[in-house]
Amino acid sequence: MKKIVVLTGAGMSVESGLKTFRDADGLWEEYPVEKVATHEGWEADPTLVTNFYNMLRKKCWNVKPNEGHRLVAALEKQYDVTVVTQNVDNLHEQAGSSHVIHLHGELMKVCSSRDVDDTRYIRQLTPDDCEITPGTKAGDGSLLRPYIVFFGEAVPNITVAADYAQQADIFIIIGTSLNVYPAAGLIHYVRPGVPVYLIDPKPVSAGSNVTQIMKGASEGMKELAALLGTDEH
Repeated sequence: MKKIVVLTGAGMSVESGLKTFRDADGLWEEYPVEKVATHEGWEADPTLVTNFYNMLRKKCWNVKPNEGHRLVAALEKQYDVTVVTQNVDNLHEQAGSSHVIHLHGELMKVCSSRDVDDTRYIRQLTPDDCEITPGTKAGDGSLLRPYIVFFGEAVPNITVAADYAQQADIFIIIGTSLNVYPAAGLIHYVRPGVPVYLIDPKPVSAGSNVTQIMKGASEGMKELAALLGTDEH
């Protein structure tokens, strides 16, 4: 079975109603990134950070996967699919994707602030229990913090994602400007000759061997699904 790796960014979830962080009216306009998404911000005011992610979770539970998410999940009928996402929402999982690698963490989880990746203290939140009261502690006595890779922190899953990118028979990029590293570097792990498709309504410079579909996630995935379907016959 051919392997597809799909790299998704904020543009994947826009049609579901989630604002991107970087666009003109994005979340960083309202909340300074250094206060809510850096280790220094967390150390300075954990209550502010906890409340910010509580607010994001509430927004997230009110949105649903869009057609683009569903079409990515549907690729699993014919391909071995790995989704590598820069998004912290769980819309890929909700749409039915069974193998999702989160590069920047997961909004629906909280963890120890002493050791973020200690699995004993990573807690999955539910729609009925998605708010963390500021000051709540993990099992190791440290404050519970969002299971998010803050700016400046290492991205532990990037090596795993790079391994999958090297094995891809088809590489698909959706809704990312390829400006955010290390995720943007994954395209360099794709073997020569492997088809690369990039779905984004804005022009993205990604090299000559990339086929760009200048549409949003849902319309772009419809076009790509037709292309891949044609290839199958």
